[in-house]
Amino acid sequence: MKKCLILLIVLVCFSVFVSSNTLAANPDKIKIGILLPLTGTFAAVAQTQREGALLAIDVVNKKGGLKMPWGNVKVEGVVYDDEAKLDVGVRRYRYMVGEGVKGVGGQTWAPLSFAINAVVKKDPMPYFPVCVMAKEAFEKGKLSDSTFATAFSPWTVGYMDGSAAISVLGKKRIFNLARADSWGWDIRDGVYAAAKEKGAEIVGYAEVPLGTSDFTTILQKVRAAKPDVFISAQFGGDAVALLKQCYEMGLNKEMTIFNAWITNVVAKGIPPQALEGIYSMHFFYYDLSGFGDKEVAKSAKEYTELYQAKYKTPPDAYATIAYIAYREMLRGFEAGQSFEPKKVTAALMANKGAFTSVKGPARWREDHGAVYKYAGFLVRGKGPNEQKHGWDLFKVLGFQGGDSVMPTLKSLGY
Repeated sequence: MKKCLILLIVLVCFSVFVSSNTLAANPDKIKIGILLPLTGTFAAVAQTQREGALLAIDVVNKKGGLKMPWGNVKVEGVVYDDEAKLDVGVRRYRYMVGEGVKGVGGQTWAPLSFAINAVVKKDPMPYFPVCVMAKEAFEKGKLSDSTFATAFSPWTVGYMDGSAAISVLGKKRIFNLARADSWGWDIRDGVYAAAKEKGAEIVGYAEVPLGTSDFTTILQKVRAAKPDVFISAQFGGDAVALLKQCYEMGLNKEMTIFNAWITNVVAKGIPPQALEGIYSMHFFYYDLSGFGDKEVAKSAKEYTELYQAKYKTPPDAYATIAYIAYREMLRGFEAGQSFEPKKVTAALMANKGAFTSVKGPARWREDHGAVYKYAGFLVRGKGPNEQKHGWDLFKVLGFQGGDSVMPTLKSLGY
């Protein structure tokens, strides 16, 4: 009798153990991490990224959740502030992992995304950075097998700038102002590569640190060089200050002003009269109504309507980077029928890595960078007489994209 009782207890304990493990492996709800600098320098951009990530989760949940072999699985986004600090960001990433998240995305500040990638290499997790990471990060062996970078490197931004300025706008004499860090140097190298390939001349170069507010001396140097296009790598508040000063000094009347990379949040900080006629590359602009690819215009319109219904403003570029990243993370779970990093990676890389984004066809390369048919849209700033409402900021003139705007895999060590 005693032996039977002991055997019964063992069987009950075993069944409870198996049942709890089955529930853990086959959950009906999962958490995924959204880790962004919601305070500090990048807060305004990070807020749009947060919105894009949460919208991607909403879209999946409104369809009933992830379609997994054991049933539908609802998704919850867990949001934390990384403060754009290495120690804080890595610590909060580890906290999220300890809380059982199945994947993490985020980062506006590229150095932090690379630091988290190093942690992911040792302890695999589906990780989707939503910033423009340094070109070096894409070198063979640098990104973890389960890291997928939705945006490209600054080199691609610079190459698109140079290519659009030369091939579309017909400019041949370039003055390039870099930022004194990997962002600015990578953009410079991309501009130089496009200039060499397409027969343009670099007539001047300068660089300034992040946080520069007075560009007067630099702009005098630009004027003296007499370029037909001035390509600057400044972003955020630096870009606002620079473009205002270009207008105040009258440089807009002497040459084409081309800001390397822009968002609507940045453009809103520039007076309409100073924004007028400014050219830039934009990862995504919500109004593609006049764009040649009608399928992409339709997709962009549907996405914009979803976003506006939830947040009352049109989606910005970095919101869209995050939206694409989280849609791909969730697609990886479904396609892989698992939350295991290896299976998610294999699912995303299947069919030559092809996927469809809200801005058209795309694919994951061997370096886990995304190649888009429409990598960047060439836009021209609208002046006060053109703007019909507060978010009517740009006119889309064309695009750059495909393999030609990416550094070759060979150059990255593949």
